[in-house]
Amino acid sequence: MQRIINFILRYRNAFLYGFLTFVSLVITVRSHSYHQSKFFNSSKWLTGNVYNLSANVSSYFGLREENTRLVQENERLRKMLFNSNVDGPESIDTLSLNYEVMSANLIKNSFASPRNYITIDKGEKHGVTQDMGVITTKGILGIVENTSNNFATVQSVLNTKSNINAKIKNTNYFGSLVWNSEDYTVVQLVDIPRLVPLVVGDTIVTGAMSSIFPENIPIGVIKKYDLNTSRSFYNIDVELFNDMANIKNVYLIMNKNKEEIEALEATTANE
Repeated sequence: MQRIINFILRYRNAFLYGFLTFVSLVITVRSHSYHQSKFFNSSKWLTGNVYNLSANVSSYFGLREENTRLVQENERLRKMLFNSNVDGPESIDTLSLNYEVMSANLIKNSFASPRNYITIDKGEKHGVTQDMGVITTKGILGIVENTSNNFATVQSVLNTKSNINAKIKNTNYFGSLVWNSEDYTVVQLVDIPRLVPLVVGDTIVTGAMSSIFPENIPIGVIKKYDLNTSRSFYNIDVELFNDMANIKNVYLIMNKNKEEIEALEATTANE
């Protein structure tokens, strides 16, 4: 207490000066309309900026909740999109759906090795099974390879073992999407016949021959191509829509008819 009193006594002149300055400002503002209006305008400006800062801070901390809401909305819309071959969004119900869609978060990613894998935060208890397709809002990401109770690993399209049916958009010309492990932004589309007219910039999407991905999910665009004269097929470099080094939210796709289709095909092949 004595220290506080000594401090006040030491700086008494400064405190007195500040007090007299404050009193003079109050008298000036109250006795002159011009100064009064300036004071209140400044006060409103300061208050407005404080409120704006407070709103921005609140908005920032609410981004996680807003992001979760948007992911759930995207999940619902993609479910409707992938099942658009039924009578229409208004008639979609659980029994009539061909595809189920589930959102998840990526918790580990690799893109620099020949065989890259991704880990997501959904597993068997959430309904994740082997061979489910995985996409982002921009395009395909890979296929679920292994699952545990709470997590799953995904074979990335940036994997030398990956082989996905793909086609040139708005055509029925399809081939296999593979990766030569040279560039994590580019994959290769092979087995496209030489008679197909190609243009750099053409969009590549998933084909109809896959029991994993719905047709027409974006993959990327043609960056360059050359003709394999010995086989009469093109080798096409496809620049991915996905930034494979910067991914967070993903969506898993389950084809409810996959097992039936594959069982029928296996029976036919064995005849």
